[in-house]
Amino acid sequence: MADKIQFEIEFPVKASPKMLFPFLSTPSGLSEWFCDDVNSRGELFKFFWEGSEESAKLIAKKNDKFIRWRWLEAEEEGLKTFFEFRLEVDELTNDASLIIVDFAEEEEIEEAKLLWNSQISTLLHVIGS
Repeated sequence: MADKIQFEIEFPVKASPKMLFPFLSTPSGLSEWFCDDVNSRGELFKFFWEGSEESAKLIAKKNDKFIRWRWLEAEEEGLKTFFEFRLEVDELTNDASLIIVDFAEEEEIEEAKLLWNSQISTLLHVIGS
């Protein structure tokens, strides 16, 4: 298996972190834009997409700041990869940004970025941003 490389994408959002964070961290919020459905039990989240299912473990969270998961499949393979949603607010302009941190194989990074662009476009539509 090829090594996965970390990448980040930043999206400006017209929403406060307090309003946006539930869409990034709760099953009901995530199911509005990220996948078809989400179930959670403690730190274990199951994400469902059109007949497929992926499980992820919540590995870090700070309310209204960031949330980070590791896919269980990656954990079983001993990988230290994760995906993270991070919210930052510029102190001068008060503009908010959503930063996605993810990992992909080098030849798949552009495709992964396109997928995130599509997902975030859906999120921004859902929140009216």
